Amino acid sequence: MTDSPTNEQLTGTFDRIDLEQIEEDIFRGTSDAAPLVPRVFGGQVAAQALVAAGRTVPEDRSAHSLHAYFLRPGDPGAPIVYTVDRIRDGHSFTTRRVVAVQHGQAIFHLSASFQLYEEGLEHQERMPDVPDPLSLPTAEQLLPRYEHLFLGPGVTERMLQARAAVDLRYVDEPPFGSVGRPREPKSQVWFRTNGKLDGITDHPLLHVCLATYVSDMTLLDSVLLAHGRGGWAVGDIVGASLDHAMWFHRPFRVDDWLLYDQESPSASGGRGLAKGRIFTADGRLAVSVIQEGVMRVPREKK
Repeated sequence: MTDSPTNEQLTGTFDRIDLEQIEEDIFRGTSDAAPLVPRVFGGQVAAQALVAAGRTVPEDRSAHSLHAYFLRPGDPGAPIVYTVDRIRDGHSFTTRRVVAVQHGQAIFHLSASFQLYEEGLEHQERMPDVPDPLSLPTAEQLLPRYEHLFLGPGVTERMLQARAAVDLRYVDEPPFGSVGRPREPKSQVWFRTNGKLDGITDHPLLHVCLATYVSDMTLLDSVLLAHGRGGWAVGDIVGASLDHAMWFHRPFRVDDWLLYDQESPSASGGRGLAKGRIFTADGRLAVSVIQEGVMRVPREKK
């Protein structure tokens, strides 16, 4: 990409989210493996699918919601083909359905709705009181503290590499720091991209797609906290995202600080439910998120 931020990792994330158009309404993307499991990171697939949908929508319409299902693990060694179905083009709303395919099988599908801006009723929930993000440790400062709990010596490096494009800071102790100590199922992180978006990269759809990408990184943390589980880095949970829904309420910039307030209302049947709210630093509710994931305790080896 041209005119991209100077941060090499952020540029790499742009390149992974970006798609090659191979036919009308058909796009192709590449991917890397998730940091701790041998499959494509779910947030990347969701972001790519939203890019594909957005490229078939008029410029004057912004994404206001998406609903997605993760059907099969993605193979990081193979390209992903996205096919867009133009469901509806109305006076105010445009609807798209996207299917992601690898090796001849659907691995993911997404429905997204876009809206022409209009004035209307306004209210929102209040932003929680939290510390300033610059007062909190960076990932480079935080993760090495828990290295003794991780599955192997390379986990810290892989996690840092996976999050290098994003400055993500936990407000409280992360799940892998609370192993064996169940606590209230709530988690908060501040995040922003490690670099400013400008030039051709400074497009409203890209901000939304990058927020979609980040939204899958920590959302299930609150489920883990309720049970004193450390998660994938520690190896005391086996799981994956099942579905993901987002509603985009107000404009935001992902290169400015955003607060991701997350909690889990329920876990049952081998699944955990989490919901999140993303606020701008000045207190505007920008995004609502809900996700359910498979959350299984590994069986003890006999």
